[in-house]
Amino acid sequence: MADSKNHKCDESALRLAVEHLGQGIAVFNQDRLLDMSNDQFQTILDLPGSLCVGGTSLADVVRHLAERGDYGEGDVAELAQARLDEIERNSSGHLERSGPNGQYLEVRTHRLPNEGLVISYTDISARVAAERELAQVNQSLEKRVQERTKALTHLNTELERARAKADAANLDKTRFLAAASHDLLQPLNAARLYTSTMVERAHGTDLARLAANVDDALVAVEDIMSALLDISRVDSGALKPSISAFSIRELLKKVKVEFEPAATAKDINLRLVGADAMVSTDRRMVARVLQNLVSNAIKYTAKGGAVLVGCRKRGNRIRLDVIDNGIGIDKDQHSLIFTEFSRLEPGARIAQGLGLGLSIVQRFGQALNLDVELDSVPGRGSRFSIYLPPAADAPPPPPAKAATPPQHGGSMQGKQILCVDNEPDILEAMKALLDGWGCDVRVARSLKQISQLDLLEGWVPDIVLMDYHLDQSSGLDAIQWLRQTVGGHLPAILITADRSAQVQNLAEERNVSLLPKPLKPAALRALMSRLD
Repeated sequence: MADSKNHKCDESALRLAVEHLGQGIAVFNQDRLLDMSNDQFQTILDLPGSLCVGGTSLADVVRHLAERGDYGEGDVAELAQARLDEIERNSSGHLERSGPNGQYLEVRTHRLPNEGLVISYTDISARVAAERELAQVNQSLEKRVQERTKALTHLNTELERARAKADAANLDKTRFLAAASHDLLQPLNAARLYTSTMVERAHGTDLARLAANVDDALVAVEDIMSALLDISRVDSGALKPSISAFSIRELLKKVKVEFEPAATAKDINLRLVGADAMVSTDRRMVARVLQNLVSNAIKYTAKGGAVLVGCRKRGNRIRLDVIDNGIGIDKDQHSLIFTEFSRLEPGARIAQGLGLGLSIVQRFGQALNLDVELDSVPGRGSRFSIYLPPAADAPPPPPAKAATPPQHGGSMQGKQILCVDNEPDILEAMKALLDGWGCDVRVARSLKQISQLDLLEGWVPDIVLMDYHLDQSSGLDAIQWLRQTVGGHLPAILITADRSAQVQNLAEERNVSLLPKPLKPAALRALMSRLD
C-alpha cells in the first residue's frame, strides 16, 4: 500500500517537472501507446486533445501529422510508415523540420531500457532565424570583403603603376640633368675662365669690381647646378654608395688644394689636422659632404677668422669635424638649415646661395647611414661633424711628410702647358688665363691636331690639361698616349664635367689628377703648383 502511494507521488512529481520544461515531451510504452505527455507537446505540434490522452497510439499521432503535411507531399500512409520505421530503426534519433505554424522544430527520439520511447519537440525558430541572419551577415560581409579586396587590389595596382612611372620619370630626369649639366657646364666653364682672366687683368682698374661681380654670379650658377644634380641623383636612387677603405689624410689634401685659395682671399686660417685615420665608406660622397661643409664654413666666417678640419676617435667611430668661428646658428633653427632652399637671415645677409648645401649633406649622410651632428653658438661659431666607420684591418697610415708652404700663389712664369679640349671657346679662354699667368701655352682639340700641328716638336710640356670627352678618344687615353710619346712621367690634370665614380676611379688608377668643370682658376693654379 505504501509502495503504491510512493509510486504515485513519484509519478506526480515527474509530471510536474515535465510540465515546466520548455520542450514538448511524450512518453510511449513498448507497445507505442502514450503513457504521458505535457501541454507543450500538444501546443508545439498543435494536436487535437484526443491525440494527447493516455493510450493514444504513436501511429495515430504520426498519421495525423502526415495528413496535415508535416512530412511533406506524397502518399500519407507511406509518409507515416516511413516516419515510424525511422523511429524504430534508431535508438537515438535527431532531426529538424518545419512545424505546423511556420515554426522550426528540433525532434529527438530516445529508446528507454524497457523498450519504451521518449520523443521531445523543441521550437528552435529563434535560433534558426538568428543563424540565417548571421549567415546573411556573413555573406554580406564576405561580399563586402571581396569588394574591398578587389578595390584595394586595383588601388595597389594603380599605385604600383604610378610608382613605376615616377621611378621612370626620376631616372629620365637624372639622365636629362646629367646630359644637360655636361652641355651647360661646358659654356659655363669657358665663361668662368674668361671672367677669371678679366678679374686678373682688370685689377686696379674701374672694371675690376664689374668683372668680380660677373665671376661671383657664375660661381653661384655653378653651385646651384652642382647641388641640383647631386640632389636629383640621390633622390632617384641613381647614386649608389661604393664602399671602400681610404685615408682621411688623402681626402683633406684635396680639400686643401680646392679651398685654400678661397680661404686666403678672405684672410681665413684654414687648418687641417689629425688626419691619420682609415675609414670605410663611400669616399666620393664623403668628399662631397666635406666640400659643402668647408665651403659653408669659409663663406660664413668673417675676414681674419679660422676654419679647422680634422678627425678624432669617438668610441668605435671616427668623427670628422669642420669647425669655424663664424656667425653661428641658434639652436632653435638647427633643424631648419638642412631643409632645401632654407636660408637663415644672418647668413643670407653675408653670402648668396639657395640653401642647398646642407640638404645635400643630410641626404648623403642618410644614404651612407652616417650620423650628422651640429654644435653651434650664435656669434661664436659652429662645429659640423659626421661619424665614419673605421676600416677593418686597415694598414698603418703613411708617415706624415714635412709640411710645405702653400704654393697656390707660386709663379707660373715660363711653365710649358699643353691644353687639349674639343671646345674652341674653352681652349681660347684657358689660353687667355694661362697667358696671364706667364705660361707658355699650346692648345689642341685632339691628338690628331697635336700631330698635324707638330706641337711636340722640340717642345715638351711641363703639365697637360686634358678634357675627358674628346671627339676621337677619352682624355685618359690621350694622356697615356702623350706619356708614351714624350717619355717619363708627365704630370696631367683631367678636367671634366663628368662627376661619375667610374671616371674618378680611372683617373686615380692612371695617376691623373682631376678637377671638375666649371674650373676654379685658383684651384687649378694650386694644383699645378703642386704637380710642378
